[in-house]
Order: sequence, then C-alpha cells, then structure tokens
Amino acid sequence: MRKYKVGIIGATGMVGQRFVELINIHPWFELSSVAASSRSAGKTYEEAVSGRWMMSTPMPKSVKNLTVLSAESDISKVTDSVDFVFSAVDMKKEEIKALEEVYAKAECPVVSNNSAHRWTEDVPMIIPEINPEHLEVISGQRKRLGTKRGFIAVKSNCSIQSYVPAFHPLMQEYKITNALACTYQAISGAGKTFETWPEMVENVIPFIGGEEEKSEKEPLKIWGTVADDKIITATSPAITTQCIRVAALDGHMAAVFMSFDNDKPRIEEIKDIWKNYKGLPQELKLPSAPKQFLHYFEEDNRPQTKLDCNLENGMAISLGRLRQDTQYDYKFICLSHNTLRGAAGGAMLTAELLCAQDYIQCK
Repeated sequence: MRKYKVGIIGATGMVGQRFVELINIHPWFELSSVAASSRSAGKTYEEAVSGRWMMSTPMPKSVKNLTVLSAESDISKVTDSVDFVFSAVDMKKEEIKALEEVYAKAECPVVSNNSAHRWTEDVPMIIPEINPEHLEVISGQRKRLGTKRGFIAVKSNCSIQSYVPAFHPLMQEYKITNALACTYQAISGAGKTFETWPEMVENVIPFIGGEEEKSEKEPLKIWGTVADDKIITATSPAITTQCIRVAALDGHMAAVFMSFDNDKPRIEEIKDIWKNYKGLPQELKLPSAPKQFLHYFEEDNRPQTKLDCNLENGMAISLGRLRQDTQYDYKFICLSHNTLRGAAGGAMLTAELLCAQDYIQCK
C-alpha cells in the first residue's frame, strides 16, 4: 500500500519527538515535513533539537536532515507535501485554535495532541476504543469550515486514559453514578526529564494546573452523543479528581473509586467485562492498537509504573487491586503510558482509525 505522507507541527518538543519516533517505524505513515517555531525554522531537524533529544531511542536518520519549516509562516509548504498533520505545538490556547483551523481550511486534516479544540462542539475528542462514532461529527465541522478534506480531530487529556477505559465497558451494562480518581502523574507529562527538572527528584507536587478540571469534564464529552452536527455532552457519572505530580519519568497511575446505581456487578463479573472488552481498533487490527486493551493483574502490588506502563508498546491499560470499598462500591488501581497512549500514541491510533474509515485519504 502507498504510505500516507505525514507532517508534524510542533516537531521539536517532547511530544513532537515522540511522533517522530513512532512514525519512523510505522507501516502506514511516512514523515514528509516537520515544522516548529520561527526559532527552529531553517535549521535541519538535527540542529533544531541539538542537545534536546529526549527519546530513549536514537534520532531516526530519515529525519536528521529534514529542514524545519515555520509552523505559522510556511503553512502552504507543509500542507502541499502531506496528506495530514499531527499537531503538538506549544503556544497559547487561542493561538493554537486559530492555527489548527488555518491548516484545516487549507484542506489538511489535523490530528491534534493539544487541548485547544477539545471543547469545540463539532471537533471529535477521541479515545479510539471508546467513542469512534464521534467521527461522524466531522461532516458538520467541514460544513462550518467550508472544507472538503480538512478537519480537526483531537485526543483527550493524558490524565483520563487509565480510568475512562476502565469505566466504559462497565457502563455498557451498568450505571456508574459517582467516581473519584486520584492521579499520580509522571514528569514527562509536563515535557520534562529529571535532568531538566531536578526539583522533582524524590519529590511529590500536589498540583498540576488545569488538570483536575480536564479530568472531571472531558470524560463527559467522550460519553456524549452526536446530534445536529455537534457533540452533546453527557451529564453523568459525576467525577471528582485530584491530580498529583510524582517522581516517575513515564506513566500516569490512578487510584479510582466508583459507585453504581441499585444494580451493580460482582467483582468477578467486572474482571470478565474488562478482559473481554474489545474496541473498533482491535476489530480492525490497526497497527498501534493493543491486542488486549485492558490488562488485569491479580498480584496485590501491580500494576507498577516502572514495570507496566510500556505494556503492549505503551498502548494497553493496566488494572489491578479491584476490591470493595467502605464509602464507594468498589476501588481499583489503573495505569497508562502518558506520552504513548496518553499523547502521541493515542493520536497515532486516532489517525489510523481516521485513515481506515476514509476520513483521511492519500492525495
């Protein structure tokens, strides 16, 4: 098959680098264009990220000599050379919204890791195993933008990637009324390493700006419905969260509590539902999809961030310690890889779904 030509806007940051790493080994995608701020424009990619390459694998040879374009000034150069772009730009939210719409109006599909358009009513916010039907709203978005090919799709916040997948299959048969999630989030979620953020060594910071609001509200859009060319947000379950930064490099863990309506499943039934759940990416056998979406560990001390966040190339969700609670019905632990499933990998899987369902075509 002919590979899709892909661009990255915001290619020099941590998430942009992760996109570079993943595209390099992808069977469908070929990196054709990289763009970043005016500070990097005109340099080779290797020069632009000199001393700042944060991936554990070496920089791919195929990207080293690509000339970095300006994400804002070279839009036509980027869009002329690609079938779609990933967006990981680091700008003010309103600037990101405007820039991504410019790319979409230039008839270039945008798959965004950014939060700027998550609450735009006709922009789908996708966890591919959970709400692929929300892609239907793209036709309405294209009408608003006046485009034939161009549109914007976004992935949800990294903090919800562990517990929303755990809730979703249970909600197919039961009603979760209330939930509490305390997340313990790795420093790469802030674009940092221990070298660049030495204050985090042996430390815990009980605040991540804006994270709790996203963690409580974004699941309700994901569980919403498409009507009249927009997504109608769900009204339940009621979710409250606390988000804490911890001294781990990768992996967002959550301690989760949940209560059901009058009818609630048994513990073994919950485990069976998790084990047997498959989403559309598993049915379509998309390249980045984990074979087993939800993994349950019976050991009392699992999942562990260091041992388990890379499960199935960092795209699976790890679960454990399911038990009864004295205040809620049940509590459990869950874990996801924040820069893979929660960022570039989740966007990659969304792009695969968009390609498989013909929302993105090769030019």
